[in-house]
Amino acid sequence: MVSMVFPTKPTLIKDEKTMHRRRSIIREFALNTSTHGLPGIARSESIHNRIFWSISFLCFTAVMIYFVTTAILSYFGYPTQINVDIITEWPQYFPAVSICNGAPFHLDRFIRPFLNYTYEQNLINSTNTSTIPAYLASSILDFLIHKTNKNESMDSYLFSLSSMLYKCTFNNLPCSIENFTTFNSAFYGRCYTFNAKMKSNSNNSVRYVNHNGGNGVLDLEFYVHSHQYVPYFWKGAGMVSLVHDNTQLPLIDSFGVLLTPGKSHKLGYKKKTTFLLSSPYTSCTNNIPLPMEIMFNTYYYGADYSYSETVCYELCGQTYAYEKCGCVNPVLWNARSIVLPDTNNVVLAPLCNMTNTPTPCYTQAVDELLNSLSLRQKYCSDCSQHCSIIDFIIHKSALASPLEWQMDGIKAFVESSIIPLPSDWSTEWRSHIKTNYLALSVVCETTIVENSTQTAQLGIVDVLSNIGGQTGLWIGISFLSVMEFIEMLYRVIRYQLHSIRLARRKNKQ
Repeated sequence: MVSMVFPTKPTLIKDEKTMHRRRSIIREFALNTSTHGLPGIARSESIHNRIFWSISFLCFTAVMIYFVTTAILSYFGYPTQINVDIITEWPQYFPAVSICNGAPFHLDRFIRPFLNYTYEQNLINSTNTSTIPAYLASSILDFLIHKTNKNESMDSYLFSLSSMLYKCTFNNLPCSIENFTTFNSAFYGRCYTFNAKMKSNSNNSVRYVNHNGGNGVLDLEFYVHSHQYVPYFWKGAGMVSLVHDNTQLPLIDSFGVLLTPGKSHKLGYKKKTTFLLSSPYTSCTNNIPLPMEIMFNTYYYGADYSYSETVCYELCGQTYAYEKCGCVNPVLWNARSIVLPDTNNVVLAPLCNMTNTPTPCYTQAVDELLNSLSLRQKYCSDCSQHCSIIDFIIHKSALASPLEWQMDGIKAFVESSIIPLPSDWSTEWRSHIKTNYLALSVVCETTIVENSTQTAQLGIVDVLSNIGGQTGLWIGISFLSVMEFIEMLYRVIRYQLHSIRLARRKNKQ
């Protein structure tokens, strides 16, 4: 018998042992892991069976990756939902109530400066008149623009609250003009707000519905002095009112309720709140931009008002109009403090003159701004939806007023007012009272509040649950499966490092 010895290379035998050891670690992991499919691959004794399990595992892994990716992308889409709750809010703040005369100016203070202006403009030959001729009606707004651009005060032309407010009670306790704060409306001139939140005394400046043990009832009585309305400038007589939140800017020009004389009006309210999520779920904001802060400080006299999306767009429109035209919309005369883009430079912009053209420059500028996304991003980047919205749903009703027994008291108030009496007051005072007196009651109908809250539709727990469900459904992966895989990697790496250390020792020897 002849025996043959074949020479072998020691390094080759070593590599085969190393490879065998690595393979055994991986095979042991595949046989014992809870992940479906891998045990089938590891225990397959034929190539066909191994291919079958390998293809199955890869296909189901691809499907799992698709659904897991979809779940993750859904989370980063930040979906939301609105939860509506009906709650009883007690105690509840009584809302702010803003009120304006239906016309901004009274004639006895307005007519003389106006006639002097028209005389200087060579529109009339003499100022010796007690009325405004009809052909000068178009010059009234020009006069107001002229006064505003010269920064001249028009306070003396405006109706004061003391000349209009006959009586005031809140929950049967008397109130007075000291309980109101003033603000300037673009349409109605000087307006007044009861129960606004003030910066100087924010904790105690707001009254509750149950103040003095009452049910939340504000009673106001007014005399509007319609005989002193500037002719041709306004079309109706009465008051304008708005019920709003204590920290909400009174947008009475847009949302005010018109109140006609000769009636006792009742505004019953119900409170409704909406709270939105901030970024990244929505783009809503509570931050007051610099131009709005300047406007609040200039025209709202210490009230602690919050951000308003409507006013924000008005201000950015004024800014763009100023850059395009060199002046701003004269109708929004109380929004002419301009902050130029990318700066903190405040400009008191002049009002544009009224023109006979169908589309004045400032109107064209605002249309251009609102129709251009790039311009809105530049000039109106701060204008997002408000994160907290508080509305008061109003139910309006009225009765005829005043009654005969009220006449003498109203007559005494009118005669003591600083506003001049009509020329026929001595004989027609009853008729004048019926066409100028009105009462307003603002009443809390219920303390039940409809509360709409935006919440995240998917949270971290939901995402993990979705991922776990998909991985468990398709290939049976769980967190323990991941730990098994980490253990396998650790053993392979540890064995590899051990082999390297042994090789280095042998080389040194």
